[in-house]
Formats: sequence, C-alpha cells, structure tokens
Amino acid sequence: MPVLWTRPFCSPHHWNEKEEPLECIGRQLGESGKFAYTALCGLSLASLFPEPEESSYRQAVVEALVEWLQLPEGVLPVMQAFAGGLGGEGTETFAQILLKEPLLKDDARAITQDLVSFSLKDGHYDARMRVLLSHVTQLLKIPLEELEASEEHLLECTPSSGLTGGLAAPLVATGAAAVIGSAGAAALGSAAGIAVMASLFGAAGAGLTGYKMKKRVGAIEEFEFLPLTEGKQLHIAIAVTGWLSPGKYGSFVTPWGSLLQSREQYCLAWESKYLVELGNAFNTLLNGLVNVVGQEALKYTVLSGIVTALALPASLLTVASVIDNPWGVCLHRSAEVGKHLAQILLGRHQGRRPVTLVGFSLGARVIYFCLQEMAKEEDCRGIVEDVVLLGAPVEGDATCWKPITKVVSGKIVNGYCRGDWLLSLVYRTSSAQLNVAGLQPVNLDDRRMVNVDLSSVVSGHLDYMKQMDTILKAVGLRTKPCRAEEWGNLAALPAKAEAGPEPARAAALVLSAPGQGLSAKRVDSLRLARNTGQRKEALALGQRFGRSNPTVGKPKTGPKTTRPGAGRCVVSHCFYFH
Repeated sequence: MPVLWTRPFCSPHHWNEKEEPLECIGRQLGESGKFAYTALCGLSLASLFPEPEESSYRQAVVEALVEWLQLPEGVLPVMQAFAGGLGGEGTETFAQILLKEPLLKDDARAITQDLVSFSLKDGHYDARMRVLLSHVTQLLKIPLEELEASEEHLLECTPSSGLTGGLAAPLVATGAAAVIGSAGAAALGSAAGIAVMASLFGAAGAGLTGYKMKKRVGAIEEFEFLPLTEGKQLHIAIAVTGWLSPGKYGSFVTPWGSLLQSREQYCLAWESKYLVELGNAFNTLLNGLVNVVGQEALKYTVLSGIVTALALPASLLTVASVIDNPWGVCLHRSAEVGKHLAQILLGRHQGRRPVTLVGFSLGARVIYFCLQEMAKEEDCRGIVEDVVLLGAPVEGDATCWKPITKVVSGKIVNGYCRGDWLLSLVYRTSSAQLNVAGLQPVNLDDRRMVNVDLSSVVSGHLDYMKQMDTILKAVGLRTKPCRAEEWGNLAALPAKAEAGPEPARAAALVLSAPGQGLSAKRVDSLRLARNTGQRKEALALGQRFGRSNPTVGKPKTGPKTTRPGAGRCVVSHCFYFH
C-alpha cells in the first residue's frame, strides 16, 4: 500500500528541522489520475450539496483541491463547472480512470487517506467534507471502515505527546505548516500547534467533557455532558435520553450502553428532576390503564358502531390526566434545552469536527429544536453530520423539517412506530397536532431524509428506552456488545420491572381495535399478568385478540426504510452511516 504520510508520527522527537515532508499520494498520481480525482470530488459535491447556498463552499473545495494536487490553473474552470452540476453522468467514468492509476490499482485506500489529510489541512474537519469522504469512498468500492481507519491513524500518538502528538505530524507532513509551523517547528508544545489542536478538539482539547452549566440559564436548571466512551476521535456522537425511570433506567447513560458510532461519545444530562417525574407518570399511567381496560373492552364490544378510534373513553382520559403536567413541563424544557445545545455547537465547544446527534422521545425533541435554532444562524453549516430522531414528539409536517436540511450534512433519520399509542395519546392531546414525526414518515423530498418504520421492533413508546440496542442496529448505527455492569445486575431485578408495560400494550390493542372484544376470562388473564409479572402471558394476549399483525410479539421482518420520492418501501437492515 502506498505510504501517505512520510514520517513515523507516533513520536515527535523523531523529526528534525532538516527533514522535509514527502509528497502526498495525490500528487504522485498521473495527470489523468489527478484530473479524475478532482472531477470526482467536484461532481460528488454537486450531487450531495446542490443548494444555491452551498455554491461558494463547492467552489472553494475544488479550488483548494486543484492547489492541493498541484494541477495547472487552467483546469480550475472545468472543475468549477463540475462542482456547479455539469457532467454528473461522468461520475462512474472518473472513478474507473482513478482506479486504473498504477499507485491505486492494487489498493485504492490511499485516496481515502489523502482526502482525510486534505480535509484537515487547515486544522478543522467540516461535516460536509466527511460526507464527501464517505461518498467518494463508496464510489471507489472502498469499505467505509477504511475511512475510520484513516482517521484513527491520525490520532496515533505516544502517551507523553498527549492530545497533539498524533495529529500534528500528519498535519505538518501534508501541508499545514502554515498553521502549525514548519517541519522544524513541530515540537508539539508550540503555541501554533496547540492552537490548531484546540480548534479541532475544543478548548484545551477537552472537547465536551469539561462543559457543565455553571448557573441557571433561563428556564434550564441542568445541562451537562457525560462521557459514554473514553477515547478521542475526529468525529463525535452526542446521545440525548428522553426520560428517566426508577431502577436501572434511572441513569442518562443506561440506554446508550451499546452505542459505538464514535470512539468519543457523550450523553447529555438535562433536567433530571423533571424527567424522573415524567418516568413516574408513565408508570402511573400504565398501571391505571390495566384497571380500566376490562370495562372499556366490554364497552367497545357493545358500542363498536358508535365509538371511533378518535373518541378515547372518558375513563382512559381520566387516567391519562396524571401525565399532563409532567409531560407539558418536559415538552417546554426540552425545547429550551435544545436551543441551549444549539449555542454550544455553534460556539464550537466540541471543536471543529463533525457531530452525530441521536435521541429518543423528548431527547429527540431536544435535538429537533437544537437544529431549528441552529438553522437561524448563518454559520450553521458543516457542524452536524448525521441526526437520528426516534419516537420524536414533534411536528411531522415536511415544511417544519425543511430548515434543518441546511444544518445537517449527512442523513436525517426519522424512526417512528405507527402503533405508539402512548405518544399518540399524550402528544396529540397536549398539542392538538395530527402529524407527529414519531408516528409516521416525514414526507420531505430531500436526499438527507430517511424514514425508518420501527413498528416491527418497537411495540410501544417505552421500548425506545428498553430496546435501544435493537433499535440502533435497525437504523444503521454501529453498536458494541454490552457488558453486564453497563446494564446493571439484571438478575437482581424483580420480574415486574420487565413485564410492567406489557398489560398496557395489551390495552392498546383493545383501544386500537374496537369490536374485537375481550372475554371476562381474558381480562382476568390480563390482570394476572400485571400482578405476577408473567411476560409471556402478556405477550400471548396480543395474539388472542384476533389481530393478524399484533403490536406485541417477536418481529418477523426488519424495519421498513423509506425515502421520500422513492415511490416504494424497502425492507432493509443496511447501514446508513459509516
């Protein structure tokens, strides 16, 4: 494999002032290879970011790439035309020309390494560049894992060199001497080197670890980033929990034990007092539902011709009233927390590197309002790479989602469950919204928008907390096996902690299928499931209600993934992310 960086950069004391960095692999290509390389990037930029507002960015990238590869100035107008959208049909041709280069014939991974180096030459890593990197890597039939490997290669360093040891070497060797200083000035404690690292990783290289709200900001009482992993990475992930429940789910980090989208991940801790109250209200609501399900089931049997799916029984609304106040409080606070998160990201506290955001329930609402707030600012682009919203209690109208497309460079994933009766009950009754993103696809015609139907994975709203590992895999995020200590001692938990929500799911079947009816014997079985915590009995009830596709039970197919404008639905478990 061709060597991209010419120095062993694990230890900076190996360098000296007399050494000169060798050429990067891109400059070693033939003229046709350089031309194809630049053209491929230009056409990809036009495909990924066709918006008029991105025109100046596309032109700046191809201009910098022409200079990077030392192409003749006369080539620049042609590349600018490609970046403007002309000649899109030539993408495959340019990819084939590039792959025929002698240096790349046996191993094309050097192009990925060269693009990573090019992306970091100014000391920051734009999210749009990382999306471009992923796209070009795929066009060249290179596994996306190689992109991660190239990024990790940059971060290799000795313990003594600390944060700056790994990155300073390739930055110097690949043309960032203007930022860090010449090869001879690459003693990594130099002020310029530290400045670049601080820019890339955040103040003093601490990233978000050191950020904690020192005093109350508006209506927000708590806002802090908790580390999920201990590593460092050129891109980071931030997870946002939607509520807190008693027991093992009383921690912000618990649902994210298997998430491994980056080696550097954080969890946002926010307004725990109110999220605990909401979790308690959820439990109260579910317990109350079991008490009314019998009589309401009989009413549905008799009055099925009168009662419609939109006319919820009065006793159910009475039970649901216990959640109104904590839900309303958390709705308001999640919006405020999202706006504050936007200021953190816009202020580059995380450094100048791509961010992936993932959240469920009210955590997804935090992210939604974060993106909406960021969209109001001119410098909002190039910060957020991908976004995953699961069971989001936000508007599902495409016009409301359109502004956030200028903030997100990669994918906007909306994970929803059509049978999420709890979200339907508490959100629609509190906000009078008929279109809810967590219940249906968002029909936004944009290449970023990906809708994933999780109905075969998620039986109800509480599953977003308890089935997160399965959900993360379903939407294409990378995961790791969970250690026992990350999930707590499951053996010590009472059976009812696991089986608690199942009777309420059975109640949801009754409410969503009027006319099916329940016999007194089945109602007794439902109550038995509540009292004894027999999960299997509760699950079996879903099949006894006569539904051909019960809400509960083991999914037989993967989640359905749809893209607006595609005209069809595809069942897929493929990765959307790298």
